Amino acid sequence: MPSAIRSASPRQNGITKLTNCRLVRGDALVWDDVWVSSATGKIIRSQSAFYDELTMPDEVINLGGRIVSPGFIECQLNGAYGFNFSTATDDMAQYGKQLRDLNKQLARTGVTSYIPTVTSQTSDLYKKVLPYLGPSGSSRRAHDGAESLGAHVEGPFLNPTKNGVHNASILRVASSFSDLEEMYGAANITPFPGTQPPGSPIDSPSSSSSSSSHSTPSSPMSNNNLNGIPIKMITAAPELGAMTSLIPSLTARGIIVSIGHSEATYEQASTAVAAGATMITHLFNAMRPLHHRNPGIFGVLGVAETTQQQPQSQSQSQSQKKSQQPIEGREEEEEEGAKKQKKRPYFGLIADGIHLHPATIKIAWHAHPAGLVLVTDAMHMVGLPDGRYAWTNGEGEHFIVKRGSVLELEGTGAIAGSSITLIECVNNFLNWSGASIPQALKAVTATPAAMLGVEGVKGGLDAGADADLVILSEEVGEEGRTELVVDEVWKFGVRTFERGSSVVV
Repeated sequence: MPSAIRSASPRQNGITKLTNCRLVRGDALVWDDVWVSSATGKIIRSQSAFYDELTMPDEVINLGGRIVSPGFIECQLNGAYGFNFSTATDDMAQYGKQLRDLNKQLARTGVTSYIPTVTSQTSDLYKKVLPYLGPSGSSRRAHDGAESLGAHVEGPFLNPTKNGVHNASILRVASSFSDLEEMYGAANITPFPGTQPPGSPIDSPSSSSSSSSHSTPSSPMSNNNLNGIPIKMITAAPELGAMTSLIPSLTARGIIVSIGHSEATYEQASTAVAAGATMITHLFNAMRPLHHRNPGIFGVLGVAETTQQQPQSQSQSQSQKKSQQPIEGREEEEEEGAKKQKKRPYFGLIADGIHLHPATIKIAWHAHPAGLVLVTDAMHMVGLPDGRYAWTNGEGEHFIVKRGSVLELEGTGAIAGSSITLIECVNNFLNWSGASIPQALKAVTATPAAMLGVEGVKGGLDAGADADLVILSEEVGEEGRTELVVDEVWKFGVRTFERGSSVVV
């Protein structure tokens, strides 16, 4: 059984040593210790603390061989436990309270960071809710629960033929960057003066005309995002309007562009990736299906270099030109070419057994293992009983019916998100794909961290990373399935949840 030994030293330094545990390191489970500091909220170098600073931990916890994983990162969550990010309240202070309650409950499932998703809505709603959904971790209060890394807006610049449950009547086509600013609110999509990363080419054509809207708002939540704005990711259909040409302006602002709800061909998707799109939203769902003569969006998981072979004469001409270059110039050009060839997007998969067949998930993973991000696409019915639930879907009155784990938009039969948790997605993937435990956990830790550009801070167990941890047990479930169970959750070096406890620690 796990045990804890407290230091006899009167000086408390906020350091805890977790020992007799298996750490997720790449694609392996490695027996090692991990030291965390509640004072800094970081993982620390144990040898440096012990030998260089002569520091002893306040507490040594024997985990009895259990697994220590980085905290889970959820990249598509529409809501949970009765609260939906896309539903504004008359009193927005109540919205903020419900959001804080959700963060605490979400952390109990192992999710320590996430990007709250807002579906296709009216401009007024985006402008109301997005200021509440920006990055929230700068206070570094462990007991606040899961932290937002910035909002994901899934729409409304989607293809109406692939709308899924999004209200087709409110979907829009963007012709210029000002269309995006008008929809989401300029302050939610363009950094305030002085907040963009150094050298970032902010070139919004409407920036001068809308500068008055860039004054710093009294943001309901602390915003510590490098790009200084609530929005972290936008899902859009690149084949519509000027969207592909707008991708560089979005990525210059630190915003991730994800291809989704789209009829894009392989060629159109490849062009979007070349322009800077780095993610695919719920691969296979709400997009042109894979065809042997037109692989569609799925095709960009292969080698995303060029869609056509160069003529032999052109290839020979380029080879001759290279041979005449200085060696240094050739090396730089070849390195740049290699980077372009390796440019493949990340992709989300909903492993709930409803959105996708298990074999489909296995095929996608084998196509691009390093790109897999497991997501739930969960709705506010997570944790709620079967029934009929109201949902804000742009304009008009809409309801989602929950029957078991299936959610459907009333009257349409269309799948309306999921009611699964991220640890359930991990367990499904683990048992369907043949992946190892560290490979499955990588899809909710290191890979989403890399996709979001927060590797080194989130998603890993190296010294200097935030001490967001999940302690897992292995159990044998129904039909001999391997099941990972969340035993403990640590946020910023503080244990905030322990299984079997009636309250958050």
